[in-house]
Amino acid sequence: MLKYESIAQDIEAKIVSGELRPNDRLPIMSELCERYGVSKITVKKAMDILVSRGLVIKRRGSGSFVKDVSASQIDVSRQDIAKQLAGFSGEYSNVEVSSIVNDFSVVTPPDDVAAQLRIGPNDFAYHICRTRLADGVPQVVEYNYMPINVIPGLTIEHVQSSVYGYVEGDLGLTIASAHRAIRAVMPTKQERLWLQVPPSMPLLEVKQVAYLSDGRIFEYSVMRHVGDRYVFYSISTR
Repeated sequence: MLKYESIAQDIEAKIVSGELRPNDRLPIMSELCERYGVSKITVKKAMDILVSRGLVIKRRGSGSFVKDVSASQIDVSRQDIAKQLAGFSGEYSNVEVSSIVNDFSVVTPPDDVAAQLRIGPNDFAYHICRTRLADGVPQVVEYNYMPINVIPGLTIEHVQSSVYGYVEGDLGLTIASAHRAIRAVMPTKQERLWLQVPPSMPLLEVKQVAYLSDGRIFEYSVMRHVGDRYVFYSISTR
């Protein structure tokens, strides 16, 4: 875990435990730097995480304060986009996660996918299709494309376990952000079999373009979640 993430986690724990109460003013930047032994940039990144989670609010000229939110809202904030960026294994870290690999191949992706990945028409990408299960229950079908020149050395063993774990743990890259489009769709015949759902069950489709911290696109994916087995959390800030 990076230092700014551990700082954010520590302050969040104080908010959850009640040590920091709603409307409490947080220490000023210099005090936090001294307390955690880090730079102002690191503290700012930690505060940005807390703001994005809806736990802290910044007031111009006054400082940063604990946001007045209920316990249930805090629970939701802990399931925010940062956790969803950890991938399926990260989202379902408290249960047994498994994968059924429906396809793992190297392809020249369709033109629309190549455009999303910002690669040429003759460049190669991995194509991964997996059914992801939590405690043995199918939750989502994932269709992923990853440029080989950005994510080298991916194997079936990584695909069977955690691709994001390989990206960050083995390659040492940092997953930074994702742009998403979400809509409801009906399952295909094949998806009904993979997810064990009736024809009338809608799926929550999440199309995603994911970026590394250096700005490179490393993934274009389409994820189709079972409608009544998944909640997508989002906190809007201004």
